[in-house]
Amino acid sequence: MMEKTLIHRLLALFPNAIAHKFLLIWMFILAFWVIYFSPKDHTKFLFSLRNSISLNHWITFRNSTYLEAPPNPEISLTETELRIKRITEKLDQLIPPRPFTNVSSTTSATHSRATLLSPRDTYCRGDQLDILLEMRDHLGRRKEYGGDFLRARIFSPALKAGASGKVTDFNNGTYLVSFTLFWEGQVSLSVLLIHPSEGVSALWRARNHGYDRVIFTGQFANGSSPVFSKCGLTLHTSAELCEYLDHRDQEAFYCLKPPHVPCEALTHVTTRNANISYIRQKEWALFLRSNVGVEIMKNFASIKVLACGKSKNIETKCRLGMKSPFPSGYTVKRKWIAAFCKQIELNESKTINDCLKRKLIYLMGDSTLRQWIHYLPKMVKTLKYFDLHGVGPFKTHVLLDAERHILIQWKKHGHPFITQNLFSVKDDNYIPREIDRIAGDKDTAIVITLGQHLRPFPIKIFIRRAINVQKAIERLFLRSPETKVILKTENTRGMFDNAEMFSDFHGYIQNLIMRDIFMDLNVGIIDAWDMTIADSTDNVHPPDYVIENQINMFLSYIC
Repeated sequence: MMEKTLIHRLLALFPNAIAHKFLLIWMFILAFWVIYFSPKDHTKFLFSLRNSISLNHWITFRNSTYLEAPPNPEISLTETELRIKRITEKLDQLIPPRPFTNVSSTTSATHSRATLLSPRDTYCRGDQLDILLEMRDHLGRRKEYGGDFLRARIFSPALKAGASGKVTDFNNGTYLVSFTLFWEGQVSLSVLLIHPSEGVSALWRARNHGYDRVIFTGQFANGSSPVFSKCGLTLHTSAELCEYLDHRDQEAFYCLKPPHVPCEALTHVTTRNANISYIRQKEWALFLRSNVGVEIMKNFASIKVLACGKSKNIETKCRLGMKSPFPSGYTVKRKWIAAFCKQIELNESKTINDCLKRKLIYLMGDSTLRQWIHYLPKMVKTLKYFDLHGVGPFKTHVLLDAERHILIQWKKHGHPFITQNLFSVKDDNYIPREIDRIAGDKDTAIVITLGQHLRPFPIKIFIRRAINVQKAIERLFLRSPETKVILKTENTRGMFDNAEMFSDFHGYIQNLIMRDIFMDLNVGIIDAWDMTIADSTDNVHPPDYVIENQINMFLSYIC
């Protein structure tokens, strides 16, 4: 009754017939809007719309702030931002701040001790060997917390054999190091203190502090005289910027806009290290050569391993989706042997040719994967280079075997890419966009590696990139589930490289992130981390025999 009275009073205000009609139409529209958008799902729609408006606002002003979170904390984060937040929170718990006053209170490899548990005169192949570590500082005092970055390895120089060990941190200054005795013979053990927990804490804090340890310089085409300008993942300036933004994946690169030159004229980029550090002056003592990679004292020498009739052959063929244990394998006579699956034997060029016939193989990543494109013609003589033009080592590389319809391509990943060489950005794309371009089928394989060039930047950059790659692989599997995808983990590099930017601690954390993000995908893993520890190569570009082992593992997945 009240509604009717209200309508009559409104109509009385507009005696004109045409006005009556317009008023009734507007009232009908208003009623429809209220009724239609009152259910729960439409409320969600409006909320998500508000989020998208906020995201656009973020994109517009991103070049003026570091932007660790959306500007309005009351608006819920996007799915990707939430995942990044969850992963970084887990990492912060894994790597808590540690007090540092002076070097004497930090972990000392010389004063710490490694004790063999349940020692025996001989051991059997396949046994597990356990060592207890008790960590002490430089004054001989027991450490009461964990977090030291350690590297454990068994090896037999005469056999050119090696394997990594598994380290369990009890967070009270003691560690359990476990080895699987994969081969027979005299076996030596090594546990290195790469960084004390106080150094790890300093590296983690410094890494996530800023983006400016690397200076990017962009080259813009401008007639016969190129123009150079400062570039980066973020630029703090009020000057006009060229913004190279992937709106979907929120990957961004910026350059100061040169006067009278369009942003589209950017052709090349080069980098150099900046004279900037977020490691405190006192903390640098932890990263002197004499304090990095120091052997922990032990009360035993080598051990003797016998066959004991325990050896069992693994019959399950290597296939995509298998979980890679730790350690994932070992080397004997410099040949990698997987610990969880049976590799195929491809010792002759003909059998490798048969495996690769009609294959389209796309290698996406850094120069550690570019090593494959240089080594493959040594394994398969019929593969020939195809010149796609371009200059320098980081141009796109292609190998062809026209008779067998084999194509193998290497392409570097997108920003950030760190090298003093001037490299082209004309056909640059982030790996997710490259994956989106591939149709895929049962004879298509993609190999991805990611990490070395992202070590100097805050961890959120790496996490976002890994999530975006994961989403691209999921899209690929929706349209072509038979396509084969293999991840090559980061390998170790020189212990005495610039620790703040390139320490293997950063690579170790990134490998943990990759395994977490890609855990449920039907992909293969090539454990370059384990391979390079087993062989103790300590080189960002490991020797040819390591590259051959990586390629053989790849062939075991696709053949």
